Amino acid sequence: MSHDPQQQTDRGIAPPGWAPGGGIRPPHPEGPERTGLRRFVPTWRMVVGGLLLILLLLTGGFVAGYMLVDIPPANAAAVKQSNVYLYADGSQLARDGEVNRENVTLSQIPKSVQHAVLSAEDRDFYSESAIDPMAMIRAAWNTVTGKGKQSGSTITQQYVKNYYLGQEQTITRKVKEFFIAIKLDREKSKDDILTGYLNTSYFGRNAYGIQSAAHAYYGKDSEDLSTAEGAYLAALLNAPSVYDVNAHPDNRAKAEARWNYVLDGMVKERWLDPADRTAMTFPMPGRNKAPSGMSGQRGYLVEAVNAYLTSHGILDEDTLQAGGYRITTTLEKRKQRALADAVKDQLMSKLSDSRKVDRYVRAGGASIDPDTGKVVAMYGGIDYTKQYVNNATRRDYQVGSTFKPFVFASAVENDSTTQDGRRITPSTMYDGTNKRPVQGPNGPVGYAPENEDDRSYGQITVTEATDKSVNSVYAQMGADVGPDKVKQTAIALGIPKDTPSLKEARYSLPLGVVNAGVLDMAQAYATLANHGEHGVYALVEKVTKGGQSVDLPQHSDEEAVPREAADTTTSILQSVVESGTGTAAQSAGRPAAGKTGTAEEDKAAWFAGYTPDLATVVAVMGQDPDSGKQKPLYGATGLPRINGGGYPAQIWGQYTAEALKGSPVKSFDLQLASGAETPSLPPQTSVSPEPPTPSQPPSEFPPTTLPPSWPPSWPPTDVPTSPPTSWPTEPTDTPSSPITTQNQEMYNPYYYGY
Repeated sequence: MSHDPQQQTDRGIAPPGWAPGGGIRPPHPEGPERTGLRRFVPTWRMVVGGLLLILLLLTGGFVAGYMLVDIPPANAAAVKQSNVYLYADGSQLARDGEVNRENVTLSQIPKSVQHAVLSAEDRDFYSESAIDPMAMIRAAWNTVTGKGKQSGSTITQQYVKNYYLGQEQTITRKVKEFFIAIKLDREKSKDDILTGYLNTSYFGRNAYGIQSAAHAYYGKDSEDLSTAEGAYLAALLNAPSVYDVNAHPDNRAKAEARWNYVLDGMVKERWLDPADRTAMTFPMPGRNKAPSGMSGQRGYLVEAVNAYLTSHGILDEDTLQAGGYRITTTLEKRKQRALADAVKDQLMSKLSDSRKVDRYVRAGGASIDPDTGKVVAMYGGIDYTKQYVNNATRRDYQVGSTFKPFVFASAVENDSTTQDGRRITPSTMYDGTNKRPVQGPNGPVGYAPENEDDRSYGQITVTEATDKSVNSVYAQMGADVGPDKVKQTAIALGIPKDTPSLKEARYSLPLGVVNAGVLDMAQAYATLANHGEHGVYALVEKVTKGGQSVDLPQHSDEEAVPREAADTTTSILQSVVESGTGTAAQSAGRPAAGKTGTAEEDKAAWFAGYTPDLATVVAVMGQDPDSGKQKPLYGATGLPRINGGGYPAQIWGQYTAEALKGSPVKSFDLQLASGAETPSLPPQTSVSPEPPTPSQPPSEFPPTTLPPSWPPSWPPTDVPTSPPTSWPTEPTDTPSSPITTQNQEMYNPYYYGY
């Protein structure tokens, strides 16, 4: 075979690298031929070309957006609309619309206050551009990854949102905000933008702008604000309702943390001398002065509705404050009027200017339909413009013996037994000896609560111990059930799980050292009335804006405790109304169940009760109008004491009678736990840790005493035709254990107003 390259080429078998004509074939301009998967891998030219195309598109989009988006006139929020609040029947309850705003120049705002705002919201405001892309990307990433919803907005962007656009969270709005901010930054100075931001931002308390905020919180002009005060107002910008220390006692710690963050930022940016920072103390704001349109009950109701909307994620604060909503509440006008009239007739009309202690008297009430969970009436105080704090929703007073039914419900739910193995039922006998040491599974727990007036009862049934609110019995029952199980039951019924006193209390828990709100307790008692089925209360029926409805959470019930546990608890609470400390509630003229309660040192008196179709809780509280501190009610209205069987039960009776007027009388349909009617006597070997006192008649409550016939008949034969002139005494739940002092002192309310 010839090896001549040319001959091989002529025969079509030229060696590699040879070209026709005898030359060497040049290499392929793009290298070796791409085969297999390599054909799908982009080349560097493709990558560069793609990046250039993306850059071209972004540049074109930016230019187009900049050209097309103009700075608009001020939006509707800058001239705030009203929100209209309606009763359940559609009649108007209230209308907000008084925009509390007064514009000031930047020179009227101290430099330290300006720096405080920058420290809180945008520390690089004067050195950065109108937008911060990295902050926007970081905020978007944190939101997507579940690290919290963040805006990533500069002060310029926030001002654009407040003044030119709206609060809706849409891509369109964010795109407009982006381009308007850039244009605004080119057309206005940084000082002008900061001035606009400080005059349009919302600080809470219906205060728009720094000047109105200065008056709302400190009663002074903005130019007179101190650095510490300015730092607190700056802290409010992030979430006014969360950091207003007068709105809720839990807000104090959060507000101080945010205030410290602002001041520390000022030191870091060299806007504040470290020595001056160290010398500063938290500047407690004064009482809120509500607008006159919120007088009477209207302000309390609007405040509660707004809190409901924001806390349930229906509307955020900025959106709600922008206005324009029609909010139909669950409140019923007739019941609302009936509750206010009952408080006035039974309590407020008894107050006198000549008695100093009468100035301390406060009242709160809440009423819920057990079947639907709707709040039908609420009483927040005598007048929102005079007593700013809503007594129906505040959570800084002990609930006293109104907590005891939760202990018994937990005992039935968990099929609990006494220390000597007897099942806990309404007829189970307990030792009611005064200061009886509480026995735990491993012996005494170091806790021996006293009964009212140091009275000993000897052997007594659970029903009678509930009637007389015997502390020694319920403290022991709580130990028999177990504090943790009692807490679980209370939370399931409706007591907020994050209640600090609920978390920390142990063997004193059954005596009501828990701080809970009237509305919380109404929700829990409504669960008992609803046979143990619990649904989160509802305060809003419908929300619309521009004819469009806003989605609301759906009401759904779930079992908090078994029906037998709830109904058996109801059975012993019927006895409280028939023959115990709650007989004044018989004035409702309905089958009723309820429990009285008195807080430590008589600082609050409670009645929590229900009929088959209405659950209502009423509390009378003592608070100094000047200092905001809780005060005992000894001597109020001229009586030696105020207890739950007095004014609270009277108010409950009058209100319930009027609220249910014209509706059929319903009896309780109870399914009692097995053995609930059978007496359970202690074995003869049971030993009382403390013998009865000599003053106690041995035959008063003999160990063999059987409980009365059960359940009680209706109607009772001894219903009073008029309120009695004196009321059954009721134990003040004041255990002698240091535990009580600990729980009492740990929850300073920080409330101001009266």
